[in-house]
Amino acid sequence: MTERKPPGVSFESFVDKQIREATERGDFARLEGFGKPLDDDTAPYDELWWIKRKMHREGMSALPPALALRKEAEDAAEAARTAVSESRLRRVLGDINTKILEALARPPAGPPLNLRPFDVEAAAEEWRRAHPGH
Repeated sequence: MTERKPPGVSFESFVDKQIREATERGDFARLEGFGKPLDDDTAPYDELWWIKRKMHREGMSALPPALALRKEAEDAAEAARTAVSESRLRRVLGDINTKILEALARPPAGPPLNLRPFDVEAAAEEWRRAHPGH
C-alpha cells in the first residue's frame, strides 16, 4: 500500500517520488506486457475487449462451427502451399480432410459448409513441381 502524502509536499512531487522508487525497485519490470508496444489507441472502444482477448488466448472462436471449419480449411490450404516437405503437406491436408469429411457426414449448425475435401495427390504433385529436387 502506498503511503499518504505528507502535508506541505506538492502532489506532483509526491507521485513522482513514488514512481521513481517503484522503478528503482523494479516493480514495473514485472508487469504483464513490459517492453511490448502499446495496443492501438485509435481503435473505437469495445466493452468486450477483455473477453475477445481471453478467447483468442484460449484458442476459442465465436464463429459458428461451419464458418470456423471454413477458416481452418483456408489456413490449412495456406500451410500446405508453404509446407517445407511433401510429408508435411500430406499431414496438413489429411488432418483437415478428416475434419471436413466428419462435418459432411454430420453437418454442423450454422450456414452451409460449402467445403470439399482437398485433393491431396494433386496438391502433392503441384508441390513437387514447385520444389524440384525434394
